[in-house]
Amino acid sequence: MAAQCVTKVELTIACANLLDKDVGSKSDPLCVLLQNTSGQQWYEVDRTERVKNSLNPKFAKKFLIDYYFELVQKLKFGIYDIDNKTFDLNDDDFLGEFECTLGQIVSSRTLTKPLVLKNGRPAGRGSITITAEEVKDNRVVVLEVEARKLDNKDFFGKSDPYLEFHKQTGDGNWVMVHRTEVIKNNLNPVWRPFKISLNSLCYSDMDKSIKVECYDYDSDGSHDLIGSFQTTMSKLKEASRSSPVEFECINEKKRQKKKNYKNSGIVSVKHCEIIVECTFLDYIMGGCQLNFTVGIDFTGSNGDPRSPDSLHYLSPNGVNEYLTAIWSVGLVVQDYDTDKMFPAFGFGAQIPPSFQVSHEFPLNFNPSNPFCNGIQGIVDAYRACLPQVKLYGPTNFSPIINHVARFAAAATQQQTASQYFVLLIITDGVITDLDQTRTAIVNASKLPMSIIIVGVGGADFDAMEFLDGDNGVLRSSSGEPAVRDIVQFVPFRKFQNSPKEALAQCVLAEVPQQVVNYFSTYKLQPPKNPAAK
Repeated sequence: MAAQCVTKVELTIACANLLDKDVGSKSDPLCVLLQNTSGQQWYEVDRTERVKNSLNPKFAKKFLIDYYFELVQKLKFGIYDIDNKTFDLNDDDFLGEFECTLGQIVSSRTLTKPLVLKNGRPAGRGSITITAEEVKDNRVVVLEVEARKLDNKDFFGKSDPYLEFHKQTGDGNWVMVHRTEVIKNNLNPVWRPFKISLNSLCYSDMDKSIKVECYDYDSDGSHDLIGSFQTTMSKLKEASRSSPVEFECINEKKRQKKKNYKNSGIVSVKHCEIIVECTFLDYIMGGCQLNFTVGIDFTGSNGDPRSPDSLHYLSPNGVNEYLTAIWSVGLVVQDYDTDKMFPAFGFGAQIPPSFQVSHEFPLNFNPSNPFCNGIQGIVDAYRACLPQVKLYGPTNFSPIINHVARFAAAATQQQTASQYFVLLIITDGVITDLDQTRTAIVNASKLPMSIIIVGVGGADFDAMEFLDGDNGVLRSSSGEPAVRDIVQFVPFRKFQNSPKEALAQCVLAEVPQQVVNYFSTYKLQPPKNPAAK
């Protein structure tokens, strides 16, 4: 399941110690927000109000911006002293600017940085403080519902009931927001507890009508209406196990035909609770770190790195598919890791000094400190390592998955949502240790980690598609199912002619939901819990 509807982030801006451009009074500053589309193209998103006579303005107007984890969203905040009525800022005094990504802001939650002039020099002692807050209603309703004495609609056997919940739109139409499972052959069904966001159920309005319909399921799609009723969240909230809230299920057609019609059964709400669920940004703003690790395939099938047809061949401008994938994914993930130190490993090569085959060697050949400084550090280590190793085989993924899993397992001791691990494996193809890898992934699905596999070159990647559990649950060789789908596989060739951001967008789109699923399943709160404000 990909990331859900777009998250909106509200940015609050304040400045301190601005340059004073006005004679006889203080500057009258305004902040303009620009967003980068591509290259050096910037466009204006919005601007704040002008604050009169202030070198330390706190702007009342907020910036509302759509947030996408899988994109690098470049922002520029420009501060101007406004002394005229024109909309154009070119005739106003420039007081300084600050450029960053939205990822940097949300991972800091509050960011204070110096302002700079167009030439890159400090704008006096001027600084900007940007505070991010997610705009959301993250309340969720937990419901437990059962029914009794439902009408029997089936000639042979009993009804197969299920419920549908509908909310009413502004124009009076009803929209289905939840359907329970079908309980076969039962006039007194007990449905499984379920969760639905308060916004989905009733637009977060406690007194808005909710329509509940009870149907008898038919395999040919001609489901029969047993009956329905209307209620509100205010009414449902009164339910408790000791005193359920009960509704008569009414079938209007039957009521009109039958004189002594009472109802078509009773629907009983045994439990209704509103809880607050953390979102991806709650975890990030609450101090959760994303730890990024890279695993690179150095097996012989890549071809001799000195040959132009090798996947490890560095083109005259110093790139290949491996490096492009590292840059694309790394540039997004790095904003969520404070120390920017990333472990990077290779597998499937004979390594110096003894040229034994290794399936998890640090690219910098330093087992006690396999960390590279920033994404550039991974690239530099890869380029330095390439001429020193002999490409070999086989293609074993499980050692590197288990390596990261050990760190993820250690992080679970902290009892908070403090760390999540993202492993990027870049490979040219056919995996050798499929059974061990399946088992490693099933074990890792119980830990705070996700695995992204990028397939380079033209090989047959069927086995990889199999590891990506989108078509059903992945099982270990002993038959144990993965508790979460944590693998995302994409072939690089799909993105060869796309903009460089497209690969990261595709492979990272599922990560926020995987992070939320893990921490909510294990009921872990962020270290600094912003939801508890």
